[in-house]
Amino acid sequence: MTPPIPAFGDRKALARDAVLLTAMGLFLGALGPFGTITSNPFVRFLYWPGVIVGGGVIGIAVDELGGRRFANPWLRWAFSSVVMTPGVCVLVWFASGWAFGPSPLKSVLSLVWQVFIISAAVMAVRQLIAQRASASAASAPPVEPASDAQFRQRLSARRREARLIAVEAEDHYLRVHTDAGSELVSARFADALSDLAGVAGFQVHRSWWAAAGAIEGVRWRRGRGELQLAGGLVAPVSRTYAARLKAAGWF
Repeated sequence: MTPPIPAFGDRKALARDAVLLTAMGLFLGALGPFGTITSNPFVRFLYWPGVIVGGGVIGIAVDELGGRRFANPWLRWAFSSVVMTPGVCVLVWFASGWAFGPSPLKSVLSLVWQVFIISAAVMAVRQLIAQRASASAASAPPVEPASDAQFRQRLSARRREARLIAVEAEDHYLRVHTDAGSELVSARFADALSDLAGVAGFQVHRSWWAAAGAIEGVRWRRGRGELQLAGGLVAPVSRTYAARLKAAGWF
C-alpha cells in the first residue's frame, strides 16, 4: 500500500512543503523559463518564488480538501493538478502583469498550459517526497514501550512475572499487589515511582500507585475518592492526584 501524504496539520509536512516550494521557486528564478530569463534578475527572483509559493498554497489546499477522496495517489495528484490550475492562473496573471507588464488576452491559453505543467511538476515532487518520508517513518523501528522490568527485580521469583496491580507504601517498605498475591519488599515509595516512570499507571495517593490496566472503576463521594482495582483491591484517591484520573476520563 502506498503511504499517504501527511495531513495538513502535520508540522513536519508543512515545513517540508515550505522548503520544497521555496527551493523550486528559486530554481525557476535561476532557470528563467517561458522567456523570463531576459527580465531583470531582481524581478525574476521575486516573481518565481512568489508564484510558486502562492500557487503551492492553492495546490496544497485543493489536495487536502478534495484530493483525499482518492485512494490512488496518482489519481489524487492528477485531480489536484487540474483543479488548482484555474486559481493559480489568476495568481500568475496578476503577478505577471506586475513583473513583466500586461499580457494580451490571446496568451491566456498558453498561460493555462504553462501553469498546468509547472503545477503538475510541483505536486508530483511534493507527493514523491511525502511518500518517501512516510515510508521511512513506517520502516523505522518501533519505540519500545516503557518497561517495569527494573521494578520487578525487587520481587520474588514467584511474583516477578505476575500482573502488577498496585504498589502501596507501608513505612519503609512497599506492599506490591499482583494477581499472584501481595508481597512486602524493602524499598522507598519514591524509588518505586522512579522505576515505574513511563509505565501506564497513576499515583493516586501519597502512598499508592495503581497500574492503569488494573483499574476497574473510580468513585468520588463527599470529597474522597476510591479506586476499584482488579482482585477486589480498593485504593484511596486524594484530591492532589485526582486530576490525572479526571484527565484520563475516569471521573
